[in-house]
Amino acid sequence: MEWHAIQDILFKVVGGLGIFLLGMKYMSEGMQAVAGSRLRKMISSVTDHRIMACMMGTIITGIVQSSSVTTVMVVGFVNSGFMTLMQAIGVILGANIGTTVTAWIIALKIGKFGLPVLGVAAFFFLFSKKERVRYTAMALLGVGMVFFGLQTMGAAFKTMEVKEYLTQAFTVLNGTTYIGVLKCAFFGCLATMIVQSSSATIGVTIVLAQGGIIGFDTAAALVLGLNVGTTITAFLASIGTSVNAKRAAYAHIIFNVVGTLWLIPFFFAYTNMIEGLFVHLQGFFAKTQEGWDDVTAKIALVHTGFNIINAIIFLPLMGLLAKLVEKIVPEKKVDEIKHLTYFDVRMLDTPALCIVQSKKQVMFMGESVEKMAGWLGEILASDEHLDELEHKIFHYETILDNVQKEIVVFLSNMITGQVPHDVMEEARREMRMADEYESLGDYLMNVLKGHLKLRSNQLIISPQGRVELLELHNSVAKYIKMVNDAERNDNMDILGRAQADSERVTQQMKEYRRLHLVRLSESTTSPLHSLVFTDMLNNYRRMKDHALNIAEVIAGEK
Repeated sequence: MEWHAIQDILFKVVGGLGIFLLGMKYMSEGMQAVAGSRLRKMISSVTDHRIMACMMGTIITGIVQSSSVTTVMVVGFVNSGFMTLMQAIGVILGANIGTTVTAWIIALKIGKFGLPVLGVAAFFFLFSKKERVRYTAMALLGVGMVFFGLQTMGAAFKTMEVKEYLTQAFTVLNGTTYIGVLKCAFFGCLATMIVQSSSATIGVTIVLAQGGIIGFDTAAALVLGLNVGTTITAFLASIGTSVNAKRAAYAHIIFNVVGTLWLIPFFFAYTNMIEGLFVHLQGFFAKTQEGWDDVTAKIALVHTGFNIINAIIFLPLMGLLAKLVEKIVPEKKVDEIKHLTYFDVRMLDTPALCIVQSKKQVMFMGESVEKMAGWLGEILASDEHLDELEHKIFHYETILDNVQKEIVVFLSNMITGQVPHDVMEEARREMRMADEYESLGDYLMNVLKGHLKLRSNQLIISPQGRVELLELHNSVAKYIKMVNDAERNDNMDILGRAQADSERVTQQMKEYRRLHLVRLSESTTSPLHSLVFTDMLNNYRRMKDHALNIAEVIAGEK
C-alpha cells in the first residue's frame, strides 16, 4: 500500500477518533448540566442498600458516560470517609452497567444525521441566552460529533484495498477459537489500559465491526478485555490514598477480572445466546431493522448482558468481596485520619460530581474545627499537660491548611471550563467557606499557643479568669457547632439566630475583658499574662466572626 493511502487512513482515523472522544465529552457535560441538582442529590443519597447503590452507579455513569470517572469519584469519596466500602462496591457494580449506554447510543442508525444534528445544535449552543437550552444543545452537539467521528473513521476503511489489508492484519485477532478469544481479550485490555478510555476502545471496535474487518465473535472478545482494562484508572486513583480507598479500587479490579475469566469458557454459548436473543428482539420490535445497526446492537447487547449478569452474581457476594479486599489490603497499625481527598484531574470534566466531592471536604473541615475546639476545651480545663491533644490540634491545623489549598486549586481549575451557573456559584461558596474554616483552625491554634506561652513562663491564670475563659470557649464552640449543623442540614434560615448569638458572644467577650482589666488595675496579674490573656479573648471573638461569615454563606448572602 502506498504511503499517501496510509497517510489518508491515519488522518481519518485519528481525526475521527478525536471528534468521537470530544463528542463524548460534550455529551457528558451537557447531560450533567441538564441533570443539575438531581444528579448531585443522587450521589449524596447513596445508601448501604445493595440494589439501590448499584442503580445509582448505573444512572450516574449513564449520565456522565464514563465508568472511569465514576470509579475515580468513588475512590475519592471512600478516601475522604464520605462513602463506605460496601456503598462503593455497589456503585462500582452499577458503573459497569452504566458504561454500556455508549454502545447503545452508537447502535442507533442515525449516523447520516450526525453532521446536521451537530450543525443545528452548534447554533443553539453558541447563540442561545438560556442556560438550559445551551446545555441541552451541548449534549446534542456531542451526539452529533460522536456519529460524525464514527463516520469519519469508517470512511477510512471503505476502499476494498484498505479493507483487505486490515482484514489480513487482524487475522491474528480472531475470536473464533478459545485461544483467539484470550488473545482478543488481552489486546482489548492492553489498548484500554494505554488510552485509559473504554469509550475510545469500544468506538474503534464498533467501526471495525461495522466495516466487516473483524467478526462479531472477535468484537465481543475485545469488549470483554476492555472491561478489565478500564480498572487501571481506579487503581491509579487509589495510589497514595487511605486503606478503604485502595480496597474500593481492588474490589473493582477483582469484580471485572473474575467476571471476565468465568465467562471465557462459556464464551461461544454466550455469543450464540446473544444472537438468538437479538433475533427475538427483532421480531418483537417490527422496525428494529430500520432503527438499529445490527452489528453494533449485538456488541451493545454483549456488553450490557455481560455486566448485568456479573452484577446479579456479585450483588449477593458483596460482603465476601469486601472481606477479601480487607485481607488483601489490611488495616494499618496506626490510626488513619481521613483527609486530603484524591482530587483526580479527570473529575474536572464532571463538575456535577466534583462539586459534591469538594463539598464533603468542606464539611470535613467543619467537623475538624469542632474536634479541635473540643480538644482545646479539655486542655484549658485541665491542670495536667495533655501533650497528645496539643499535638492533635497542631496536626489538624496543618491538615486544614492543605485541604483548603486543595479545594481552592481544584475548584479554580474546574470553573475555567463549561460550568453551569449554579455549579459556579456553589464552587465560589465552597471556596469562601474553606477559607473561613481554615481561619477558624488558625485562631484555635493561636489560643493553644497562648496557653502554652503562659505555661512556659510559669504564669497561672487566676481561678476566675479560667472560669471566664472556659465559658467564652464553650460559647464559641457551641456557636461553631450550630453553624456546622445548619450546613449539614442545608438550613438557610440560620442567619437570624446566628446574628443574635453573635452579639451575645461579643458582649460576653467584652465583659470578660473588662473584668480582666479590673484585675490588672488591682495588680493581681503581670503585664505579660495580661497581654497573652487578652489576645486569647480576642481570638475567640475572631472565631465567632468567621463562623458568622459561614452562616452568611449558608443563608445565601453575597
